[in-house]
Amino acid sequence: MYWELLRINQTITSEVYSAQLNRSNEKLQKKRPALVNKKGVILQHDNARPHVAKTTLEKLMELKWDALIHLPYSPDLAPTDFHLFLSLSNFLPGKKFGSLEPLKIALGSFFDSKSVGFYSSGICKLTARWEEIIKKDGERRLNFISLYICLVNKNV
Repeated sequence: MYWELLRINQTITSEVYSAQLNRSNEKLQKKRPALVNKKGVILQHDNARPHVAKTTLEKLMELKWDALIHLPYSPDLAPTDFHLFLSLSNFLPGKKFGSLEPLKIALGSFFDSKSVGFYSSGICKLTARWEEIIKKDGERRLNFISLYICLVNKNV
């Protein structure tokens, strides 16, 4: 698991995000070269502006990474929201950090304590969540996906 904190008062922009993707790719090259070189990386992120900006899309193409479609206003479909951050929110209560360093240590400890199975189960739950959403609100969301794919194919 690769993670990093932004500097105080730093805003995520497509340039900052692209640099993070580069660093993630470097870490993956070292830890999981077969994933990067043979299977390919599939990135699941939301559609916040820095994630869908031209600079980011170009970076993803350069890295030869695929990105899963993410519907607007759908945190229910983001494993980080329903799986990782839920676990993190259970880890943090009662903890106070007087500076950035103890926070980094605590986060490092949290991420290191999670097994590969923890992260895998979050990804596996995504399929079930997609199926549940399609059953509840399928037509509207499927129409959006169709429109999105059409626009992406036309490079709009």
